[in-house]
Amino acid sequence: MGEIQIVEKGGRPSTPLRIAVFFSGSGTGMNALLIHQNRDECIHRTVVCFTDKENAGGIEYAEQHKVPVVVETVDFNLPKEDRRLEHESRIRNKLDEFDVDLIVLSGYMRLLSADFVERYYPRIINIHPSLLPAFPGADAHTKVLASGVRVSGCTVHVVDSGMDSGPILAQRRVPVFDSDTRTLLSKRIQVEEHQMYPEIIDLVCSGHRFGLDD
Repeated sequence: MGEIQIVEKGGRPSTPLRIAVFFSGSGTGMNALLIHQNRDECIHRTVVCFTDKENAGGIEYAEQHKVPVVVETVDFNLPKEDRRLEHESRIRNKLDEFDVDLIVLSGYMRLLSADFVERYYPRIINIHPSLLPAFPGADAHTKVLASGVRVSGCTVHVVDSGMDSGPILAQRRVPVFDSDTRTLLSKRIQVEEHQMYPEIIDLVCSGHRFGLDD
């Protein structure tokens, strides 16, 4: 068994760690985190949100909580090999401006480059709607239902340069029923995600050391 510590120095209510949340869609998970951070005893706060979609639904949640939103879309006029690096360069500049301690991916649908991940590792975490290492990548619920497995769930993990392949910090199991559709399974797992992610972020920001399976 090994261990991993995401941040060296934990936050305090008086000096909370500074979080950037990345999202691409509805932002319901981000909203759950922002509500969680309203507690007086919280040791972290979201100082900026990033999205790659100009019409992302989560923008409204961030504005309701008075958190700045940075919209950084991909410049498709650039050569394909340059697009991601140029896009991430703009994001890095903004992260530096906001002096971010931890990056939280919450429904962010872009795969980060190895260079970007290496710059911040292990201070980027993600939540994925399956019991990793099973069913990584997009549309995990459809893959789960097609496989016939009886249990799914969600996983919080450190982001590395692979696809949902970084060290696992926590998981929650959710049963899969014969009557499940993609929508029904997604909703039940989402309930667990909205509870677990803020709790694990609390641990991360306390300086907790997570045990890892060899």
